[in-house]
Order: sequence, then C-alpha cells, then structure tokens
Amino acid sequence: MKLRVLEDNNTYIDNYYLGEPAVSYYIEDNDIKILFDAGYSDAFIKNAESMGIDLNTINKIVISHGHNDHTGGLKYLFNNINNKDIELLAHTECLNKKMFEEEYIGTSMTKEQLSKKCKLRLINAPVQISENIIFLGEIPESNKFEIREVIGKCESNGEMINDIVRDDTAIVYKSKQGLFIITGCSHSGICNIIEYAKKVCNENRIYGVIGGFHLFEVNDRLYNTIKYFKENSIKLLYPCHCTSLNVKIEMAKELQIKEVGVGLELNI
Repeated sequence: MKLRVLEDNNTYIDNYYLGEPAVSYYIEDNDIKILFDAGYSDAFIKNAESMGIDLNTINKIVISHGHNDHTGGLKYLFNNINNKDIELLAHTECLNKKMFEEEYIGTSMTKEQLSKKCKLRLINAPVQISENIIFLGEIPESNKFEIREVIGKCESNGEMINDIVRDDTAIVYKSKQGLFIITGCSHSGICNIIEYAKKVCNENRIYGVIGGFHLFEVNDRLYNTIKYFKENSIKLLYPCHCTSLNVKIEMAKELQIKEVGVGLELNI
C-alpha cells in the first residue's frame, strides 16, 4: 500500500504545500486508487497537483464521517472530475445534516447531489474495497474508557438530536506485518476502532495507525490509550489532525510517534 497525505493541519519545513485543519489521503492498493476524506476546501486538490497525483484516476472515495473538515472538498472535487463510475463509501448517517450551535458543520454536498456524481454506497457493515483494504462501517464500543462525546446536533428521522457521531468509521490495510489503521477523527474511539479491525480481519497484530485520535487533554483517557498502544506493540504511530501537541508530548514519553505533514508518503 502506498499512502500520501494530501491534507493535514501541518506541512513540513521546505515542503511548499497547503495546510488546513482537515484530512485527506491518497491511497493505492495495487490497481485500486482511493481518496480517503476530502479536506475542508480545494487545498487537497492543489496539493495533489503539486505532487503529480491525478485525482481523475481514483476508483473509490471513502469518507470517515460527515464533518466539514473531512467532506468540504467534495464539491470542489466533483467540479474538477467527471467520472460517474467512482464509488463513494460512507456510513448511512454520514450525509445527514449536522449543526454546532448555529453553524452548519456537515457535508458540502447532499445525498441527492452526490448520487448524480458517483456511485453512492452508504453502508454500516464492513466491506472489502480492494485486495487488502476493508471499510469498517459502524464501530461498536468495546473499551469503557472511550465514551462517544456529543458534538452538536444531527438530523435523524426528520428531527435534530444530539450527535455522538455514530457515522465515524475507518479503513484497515492488511499487511504482512499486521493491520495498518487509517482513520479520520476517531470520534468512535481509536482503541475501539482498532479492536473492531482486529475482529473484522481476524488478526491481532497491529502494525500501525495514522489519523486524528481526537485527543486533546492529558487525562485518564489518554493514559489508557497509551497503555493500550503499548500492550498491542504498535510499531508505527502517526497521530495528527485532532491530536493536540500536549497529547503528542505525553505519548512520546512512552511511545515512538511519527511526525505527520502534507506530503508524507508511506509505503507499507
């Protein structure tokens, strides 16, 4: 698998790409090319062009969840490409309206608009999307220390209810060294995601993780997460996006964590 970071909060020194508080990855698994999340704006498209990546060649789009820092770029993407054979995978609640106080924080395109632009597949169950990559669907809770937080409101059955971001999901690559988890924000809990990936793939070895861990405070949840990572002997840890500096510093005291920035290339 080849992964290139098209968008993240950070860029590397002397790498002249655009950064924004968002996520977008370009992934190749043999002949399947995947766009994982679409950032907040068209910055990921400009970065892809600078990296020599042709987004017209992608086969699949995977959306981690319906917040606008992961879906805002969809409208720009479909203004730049015209390939209705592209399959877009997401949780069934991903495209529902999302509000935080008076601010709209949901997707930049509706279900109806996307259905006209691609093969829209909304699904909650795990599904194979390439030879070695699985879309996990809805993530069950398996760790007591990871409780879903309410982030604004979302539409459900015609009414606005507290949003615990049930649509948050991830993908997993099955490598020879073990599983490599690719996540957006981990609203469902990074350890919950890993545990579910183990179950779905029938594999207990975790080789690496990249993405936002949605950890901001140095607290018991963080210490339990660090303990979990150590117990699972995770070799490659790439916390980014919604992972605070204080959290990274605390993790680095006991774990070897890697820096993430726009342009990072991984070959797993």
